[in-house]
Amino acid sequence: MNSNVKVITAEQQVLASCARTVVLHYHLFKNAGTSIDSSFKDSLEEGEWTTREFSGTHNKKRKELLEWIDGNPEVKCFSSHTAALPPPEIDDVNILPIVFLRHPLDRIASAYAFEVKQQASTFGSVLARNTSLAGYIETRLSIPNDFQCRNFHAQKLAEMYSENTGSIEQRAVKAVYELPFIGIVEEFDKSIEALQSLVNVTSLSGIDIKVTRKNVSQDSQFSLSKKLDALKIRIGDDMYDELERVNSLDLKLFKKVKSIYTS
Repeated sequence: MNSNVKVITAEQQVLASCARTVVLHYHLFKNAGTSIDSSFKDSLEEGEWTTREFSGTHNKKRKELLEWIDGNPEVKCFSSHTAALPPPEIDDVNILPIVFLRHPLDRIASAYAFEVKQQASTFGSVLARNTSLAGYIETRLSIPNDFQCRNFHAQKLAEMYSENTGSIEQRAVKAVYELPFIGIVEEFDKSIEALQSLVNVTSLSGIDIKVTRKNVSQDSQFSLSKKLDALKIRIGDDMYDELERVNSLDLKLFKKVKSIYTS
């Protein structure tokens, strides 16, 4: 059992069974989000899964997120790349936020490969098509407040709490302990199993979450250590060391959550 899943009391189980429960998937870029969405879509009836993107300030995003969930009573799973933590609070609605983490350096390599192929006009895609992986990383690290290659997960998790409550590290670590579920891409099956256990004590208990893999890269058959070795060769020792340094918090979060599934 994932120790990140909170112990639910008998009283909470009664409440959960009475309230409307919805899953809110924070679809983090290149963290198996397409597979997670497919797993839920394959497990639900038509119209019970939906997705939407948001723009603007965090407060605007959170307001629109609340209105989106409250205004779609038939939906059981909501998914968004751009929804901001924390999840909204709605009377008589149990919101189950789910987040997946991935080894931060492997995620960066995967993000670059995706951006090269997608032929979009976004900054990341244009940059990737016009430079090497090393150039992509160097450029993004040179941009202030660009977290694509620098503690990406920590920045997302820290949004759970206001900035005046602590540093990014303090807020991100707190989120790891407070969120009801965090999965690990490298332990996808075990993560879905833990998520199923959590769903089973809510009004969604009839859902059998199917393990579906989509948008998986060709190097997925290689171990994480082999992929990291290949990355080091590709970008050089100095840049690899710098990536480890600027992702030290993400590496700490990854190690913490992964240990839950491998201990």
